[in-house]
Amino acid sequence: MTIEKDFFRQVMGHFATGVTVVTTRYQDKLGGLTVNAFCSVSLTPPLILVCIDLASQTFPLIRDGKVFAVNMLTEEQEHLSRCFATHSSERFEQFCRTPYHTAATGAPILDNTLAFIDARVVAEYPGGDHGIFLGQVVAMGTPHQVVFAHEADSEFSTLPENPLNGTVEEKGPLVYYRAKYDRLATTESCTTCKQ
Repeated sequence: MTIEKDFFRQVMGHFATGVTVVTTRYQDKLGGLTVNAFCSVSLTPPLILVCIDLASQTFPLIRDGKVFAVNMLTEEQEHLSRCFATHSSERFEQFCRTPYHTAATGAPILDNTLAFIDARVVAEYPGGDHGIFLGQVVAMGTPHQVVFAHEADSEFSTLPENPLNGTVEEKGPLVYYRAKYDRLATTESCTTCKQ
């Protein structure tokens, strides 16, 4: 008996994940795609990894540019996840019509996300029909704070000083579970939660 691709995907769908858009830039070309295969690897040095489909148009941009940013989406950004997951002119020619800035590497940091991590590729590994990129974190942030690994990297940043002009509203993460987008229930909205 063999493991069928569709059943493998169904079983893996039982693991709830946050939703990210991984972005990159190589020369003047932008790329981005929806990714949930992302995780932290090491604290010292700070390392993360992303798994990118070899057939993706973004894969060679990350390989050649050696940079990527992970943009963690809010529950209000499902439209971005859907756009960056499709093969459309809106994605490839208009970058899903989403505003962005840059931090240290030049990879796009999407506006109004929960958080971002900007990284330089330090290794690439084969992973079946995906490539695994290991990235060293050079900048990261939330709507409240941005930190750079080296102060010199901040010179290239186009991030606004106060991204939400002091009106930061806490938003939940966009979650993907069993082939559907979902939101986390908060204790304030849970009527059956035990105190």
